[in-house]
Amino acid sequence: MTKTSSRRMGLLALLLPVLLIALQVAPPSTEAARPYDRAGMWIWYVDSSNGGNVGSIIRQARRAKIGTLYIKSGDGVNTWSQFNRPLLKRLHRAGLKVCGWQYVYGKRPLAEARVSAVAKRRGADCFVIDAEAEYEGKYAAADWYIRELRRLVGPRFPLSLSTFPYGHYHPGFPYSVFLGPGAATDNLPQVYWHAIGDSVRKSLEITWEQNRLYKRPIYPVGQTYDNPGNRDLLAFRRFSLNYGSAPSWWSWQETNSAEWRALGRRVTRIAGYRQFRGHPTLKRGSRGDQVVWLQQHLIAAGYTMEPTGIFGGGTVNAVRKFQRSRNLGVDGVVGTQTWNRLLKIRPVRVRWSAARNRKGPARISSGAPKAPRSARLPAVRNELAGAPGK
Repeated sequence: MTKTSSRRMGLLALLLPVLLIALQVAPPSTEAARPYDRAGMWIWYVDSSNGGNVGSIIRQARRAKIGTLYIKSGDGVNTWSQFNRPLLKRLHRAGLKVCGWQYVYGKRPLAEARVSAVAKRRGADCFVIDAEAEYEGKYAAADWYIRELRRLVGPRFPLSLSTFPYGHYHPGFPYSVFLGPGAATDNLPQVYWHAIGDSVRKSLEITWEQNRLYKRPIYPVGQTYDNPGNRDLLAFRRFSLNYGSAPSWWSWQETNSAEWRALGRRVTRIAGYRQFRGHPTLKRGSRGDQVVWLQQHLIAAGYTMEPTGIFGGGTVNAVRKFQRSRNLGVDGVVGTQTWNRLLKIRPVRVRWSAARNRKGPARISSGAPKAPRSARLPAVRNELAGAPGK
């Protein structure tokens, strides 16, 4: 390179930031490009959303400051034709992120995973697994599904889970599989506060308490169906800002004109409010997937046990040893302080779907079971029942 060309390159480097400001062009940001970081709207049927007029959908999304569309791409073992390349190309040209989503049932998990992977091939920016009541207790099916889907889409493609927000209502749901190592990268709980019967604040605090321990970024899905009220819509957006999260909304075809205006209004954080940072307390006698998750961390820390989902004597002893090793209060109870130390450890990944685990600290002596003992526990309540499309 000559001295003259070198000077020109140096001058260009100095002027480039000024040119970018003048042109209002922002340098690319990997974090800003994440689809979940933008306000979103869910589409069940494209032809029922502004009459299927794509231009009208784009204009509506811009007015409401929606940056990501979650469009149904499949149901069970069936691929939906509405999620197609021409649609995605047009939405992408308009600056929108587009993610596929699919309701899954767990009867044919490998076939469902192949349907899910089609969304990536058609140009999706991410994919959302909508697993609900049908997947309660189905650890092996969840394991088969996740492993096959990851094989097909690769380890880095953004996957998320969208399901029940109140984990303590669902002790048999395999959160620890869908949100565990090698599985979903993000968590989109369906926080339908109005349908549940809780306030916006309470529903979000319970959701964070029940979901933070799975160590995935949380992006709550709010409701526009069933007329929740614009005041609550604005509150949901404001509390989400305090949690550093961008909400999405179920669903486009249920959103009326007043709600669209509420979604497009400028909002600010709730002054003086700090996000909830607690964890569920587990102790002797606790049962459910949260205990499975605890046991996966204890096994990774070097304690021998099987992930049964039952907090018995062996788990109590392991917790006490762990607490003693970390200079914590030794009581065998897993509260926020103990969780905070445990969650620094990467949990083992249990192969529920295989005949036997490979050798290692998570080896199960009698071969890998299809589910932990806690998988048989019934749900306390299905807080998503009654939502359109469920």
